[in-house]
Amino acid sequence: MTSLMLKISSGWLFTILCGLPLFASMGLAALAFLWLGGMPVTVLPQKMAGSMNSFPIIAAPLFVLMGNILGAARLTDRIVEFASTVIGWVRGGYAHASILTSMIFAGMVGSAVADAAGSGAIEIRAMKNAGYKPETAAAITAAAATIGPIIPPSLPMVIYGVTADVSIGKLFMAGVVPGILMGLSLMVMVGFVARREGMAKKPFAGFRAIGRAFLNGFFALMTPVVILGGMFSGLVTPTEAAAVACLYALFLGFVVYRTLEVKQLGPILIDTAETTGLVLVLVMAASALGWCVSISRLPQTLTPLIVGTIQSPVAFLLMANVLMLVVGCFMEALAAMLILIPILVPAAIQYGIDPVQFGVIMVLNLILGTIHPPIGVVLFVVTRIANISFETMSRAILPWLIPLLVVLIAISLWSPLTMWLPHLMHGQ
Repeated sequence: MTSLMLKISSGWLFTILCGLPLFASMGLAALAFLWLGGMPVTVLPQKMAGSMNSFPIIAAPLFVLMGNILGAARLTDRIVEFASTVIGWVRGGYAHASILTSMIFAGMVGSAVADAAGSGAIEIRAMKNAGYKPETAAAITAAAATIGPIIPPSLPMVIYGVTADVSIGKLFMAGVVPGILMGLSLMVMVGFVARREGMAKKPFAGFRAIGRAFLNGFFALMTPVVILGGMFSGLVTPTEAAAVACLYALFLGFVVYRTLEVKQLGPILIDTAETTGLVLVLVMAASALGWCVSISRLPQTLTPLIVGTIQSPVAFLLMANVLMLVVGCFMEALAAMLILIPILVPAAIQYGIDPVQFGVIMVLNLILGTIHPPIGVVLFVVTRIANISFETMSRAILPWLIPLLVVLIAISLWSPLTMWLPHLMHGQ
């Protein structure tokens, strides 16, 4: 069985390189394993359907829906205004405000692409008007967008939790401190760049202006509080929090700010269905292939080889980080995650690494691929917004990877950065 799965895996990787959609290649690989292994192929649809019979997976479409509602309600403007008023008066203030906006927005949508597309246009335009180089403004926006999937809620963490059978609530809590550290590290980088490039700063608007901006965006700013407060207090599960957040977003759009119209609900639901369909069909195909991999005993064969070759957990994490960074540069994050989880998570557990900590490490590694060429989907988004070439964008983003890699190394080497909050909330 193991040798059969290795042969099928080789063919599967070849089909991916040939351009076959990932969900189709995974489904065909699972079908080939069952057929050549002499097992009934009717198992395939059963396993695919069974993967959707999961309460936590419901959080995925609900968080996507919430993000689409918030985007259609144009709440980003109020958040950007508040962030600019709070920190825009320091040197490089517009860049700091962009990062702060992404940290707030991260607690609302949980997607790097949604963050870059939702607030990127406003942030880049403000920075360019303040005299920032277009490529610098675009690079800061792209780097800050990676905070989105780390600070909860996070669609990649939902998928990781369901696939690796890990508590989504703990994963969400484990992402809070690393997400804040990512924002702070980028702000430190802005401090150095601001002095070197002579970035301007605007006068301090005063505490009264901060108060007005806060009140103007109060209910929008409370969205992360509603989501995280409900989960951290134990009142709701992550899935229930996603449902509550959707209702709250509708309330803001229709009642509080009145920036949402009934006619917009159709396109919002269609966009949500399209995005959710793309994600869940990957999960279904990966679940079927994962079951085939499991019964072939391929993980049970590879894990001892990895553990026998690499002696220490630190060396394993170094190897895993390099592997995931490379894979993330050439493959979409969710797809890469579904491929790597069955291989790396069992090995991480063998080394005594908490799968919650490893989940945050994996998500951060693969999300960095969204701002790194040659794939870099976030780079393509901000390139269009900033109206610069992809080559210019690719060069400009490289220095901004440094603070994010520092955070990655820190959470890999010191587990309390990720595990302190989950242990605190669960009384461990």
